Amino acid sequence: MNAAAATRPVRVVLADDHDLVRSGIKALLSMIKDVEVIAEARNGQELITLAEELMPEVVMTDISMPGMDGIAAIAHLSKSRPQVRLLVLSMYDTVDFVKRAVASGACGYLMKDAPPFELEQAIRSVMATGTYFSPMIAQRLLQPSEPTVTDELTERQIEILRLIAQGKASKEIAFELGLSPKTVDVHRARIMERLHLSDIASLTLYAVRKGLIKP
Repeated sequence: MNAAAATRPVRVVLADDHDLVRSGIKALLSMIKDVEVIAEARNGQELITLAEELMPEVVMTDISMPGMDGIAAIAHLSKSRPQVRLLVLSMYDTVDFVKRAVASGACGYLMKDAPPFELEQAIRSVMATGTYFSPMIAQRLLQPSEPTVTDELTERQIEILRLIAQGKASKEIAFELGLSPKTVDVHRARIMERLHLSDIASLTLYAVRKGLIKP
């Protein structure tokens, strides 16, 4: 290996749909020696295009993004670019999200509220050993999987739940989906019955936990 190859920085493509969050993460990464953010994406499709074109060593991606999400992008890249280390940076720490990410091909999982030094630790670890999971995330991987939202609800119910969690009233939801308000109310009652929840606040919390909406 020549000296230039030995000293080449670890090239990272970063994906997050929030510009301010992405800029903050990029600033932290730029402070790490021999790490360089070479491109940024706002959604999974942009991430795939950039990663396949630029061939970074590491992809660091959020999960919840518009259009194609991070997990779908990871699943694609794990097949098309298996040599790229795929690292999730997320605010979701539930068993379901962690296991879905790993099953899709993620080799590491990092929380957005982690201390800044853990960013460097995660990148160094995935480059040296191929994986990085904090003790908390590793513990999640040992827990039994929760039912996914598609296990528990129909496609229409998921659609209505997402709108309920966004704070929309039955009339608004009915107008948006071309239903009657009464039909929306029936769906809401069935959703509550299936999930064993009794109020809108609990439904909203469920939607956040399952990644249907962002907090």
